[in-house]
Amino acid sequence: MGDAPVVVLGEAKDPLVPVNRESRSFSSPGTLAVRADFPLLAANPDLHYLDSAATAQKPRVVLDAIRDYYETSYANPHRGAYRLSHRATERFHEARETVARFFGVADSATVIFTRGTTESLNLVAASWGGVHLDAGDEVVVTGMEHHAQFVTWQRAAQEAGAAFRIAELTADLRIDLDHLASLLSGKTRVVAFTHVSNALGTINPVAEIVAMVRAKAPRAIIVLDGAQSAPHLVVDVPGLGVDFYAASGHKMGGPMGCGVLIGRRALLEAMPPYQTGGDMIEFVHDDQTTWNVLPHKFEAGTPNAADAVGLAAACDYLSTLGIANVRAHEQALVVAMSDALSAIPGVVVHGPPAAERSGVASFTMAGAHPHDLATILDEHGVCVRAGHHCCQPLMRRMGVSATARASAGVYTTMEDVGALVEGVRAAAGIFVGS
Repeated sequence: MGDAPVVVLGEAKDPLVPVNRESRSFSSPGTLAVRADFPLLAANPDLHYLDSAATAQKPRVVLDAIRDYYETSYANPHRGAYRLSHRATERFHEARETVARFFGVADSATVIFTRGTTESLNLVAASWGGVHLDAGDEVVVTGMEHHAQFVTWQRAAQEAGAAFRIAELTADLRIDLDHLASLLSGKTRVVAFTHVSNALGTINPVAEIVAMVRAKAPRAIIVLDGAQSAPHLVVDVPGLGVDFYAASGHKMGGPMGCGVLIGRRALLEAMPPYQTGGDMIEFVHDDQTTWNVLPHKFEAGTPNAADAVGLAAACDYLSTLGIANVRAHEQALVVAMSDALSAIPGVVVHGPPAAERSGVASFTMAGAHPHDLATILDEHGVCVRAGHHCCQPLMRRMGVSATARASAGVYTTMEDVGALVEGVRAAAGIFVGS
């Protein structure tokens, strides 16, 4: 295993602020000094990576954990009587326990390893929805959902003959809670929404929505897309009061292709399996088959044990930094980004006030396509995402086809913000004029 990360934490009360705006200079007095923990960034000091909402860079401890598993503990878990297989099983079990603790879950058997948020949401829609959704039922999502939530439940509703309802957004691109309330009734069977918008960074009021749903739609399950909250906010899944929570490892600094579904035990036990095959079986008879206990019932086939170990290392890394410190760090960065970008002629930053978002600044420039902006920024060494961010319904409601999205991570510095702003100013000189 590699050495533990060397972490230097800035005081939360000492926010990151752009200094001397007249000279357009940025500094990082309160930065989490962790860039050196990320090999790709350490090897590329002129790279300004602002696409963490798409995927986060990997700290060395995650890469070391994956390599260590393959070098010291690699065998097929659960299946062998020999000591190496036992060690692989133990590492896999320990990874699940670590991930469960990170999300505040006492019952680790309710933490199901999946390939990520998308598979987790599809699992719920196919397994729970396939049994419980009927004609005449209603499924409610919001207008800001990622396609993995929106399309998954749209399709589940169509297949069951259920009505598909969309809660609209306010002018400042929040969920319209009054409209959401008006959609809820005894017919509502599913309410699915995002904790944090991937396209805008909007942090949704989960507690208020959960209370509303429980009061107005007592038969409904609540499915929360946590892909963008897990890396940035303190997440206590039982405390959220939702029925299912989905997250992706690669957003958290963990490996791609690994994530979790966390569900209420009673619901998971009552659901049929999502896939069939090895390890999710109890007994196979000629005329029927019975299923293994949780979590194995939903983890058919050879498990992705190495990536589960990597995800656990990412959870430990974030815990070492302190999620509250991560939140303060990224909030200061997004305030600086939003303020500076909004001051550039022709640039509009979309969404609620920056202090109420995650580390995302989603923006457009008059006369410029976001893809052109991203290309110009790449010439300045700045990596941003451009497109509809798998949120076409949201883009329609915003009246745009796409945005450019800059998103911060634990390794982002004010120097990265400064490079972004200078690159956007250069683009404005081309598309808007000085």
